[in-house]
Amino acid sequence: MSSNLFLILITTALINNVVLSQFLGICPFLGVSRNVKTAAGMGGAVIFVITIASAVSSLLYTYVLEKFNLTYLKTIAFIMVIAFLVQLVELFLKKASPSLYKALGVFLPLITTNCAVLGVALTNVQSEYNFLTSVISGFGTAVGFCIAIVIMAGVRERTELNDFPESFKGTPAVLMTACLMSIAFYGFSALSAIA
Repeated sequence: MSSNLFLILITTALINNVVLSQFLGICPFLGVSRNVKTAAGMGGAVIFVITIASAVSSLLYTYVLEKFNLTYLKTIAFIMVIAFLVQLVELFLKKASPSLYKALGVFLPLITTNCAVLGVALTNVQSEYNFLTSVISGFGTAVGFCIAIVIMAGVRERTELNDFPESFKGTPAVLMTACLMSIAFYGFSALSAIA
């Protein structure tokens, strides 16, 4: 059981990375990855939201939606849970770290509509994960997002002052970096053969 949970954690974080393999959550990944501190803050917020949303969504689906035959409302119910959690994160950051709150700007409320957050909740239900497996899956996915955005921010900080050809400056350089990161993370797929 614990080895299965560890495998799910590694798979969701590295092998099926939500950003680099599934291409979900690209907007904050590209928009907030200008510096490492802001990227780490966004990663922390996403870890909190996805992990708690996975837990609450699992309970909501199992004990309310399935029990009362309302499974067709799962998308709306999950979006409401995610919106509530993002509001909590916003209020916390506004009080605890105003500079990070300001740096994240519009991307913080966009976690509500981040397809990665909703995608995890729906994938957990579709995969028929129990509560613990849903939480581990959500946490692994969020850690994978955090790893990807922090690496991207680190690369962007180091290459910002490099001498690129004019046609590669800005967005093309960022997209090429994301492409190379995706190829690098593809190498983790060999881990699934070992397990």
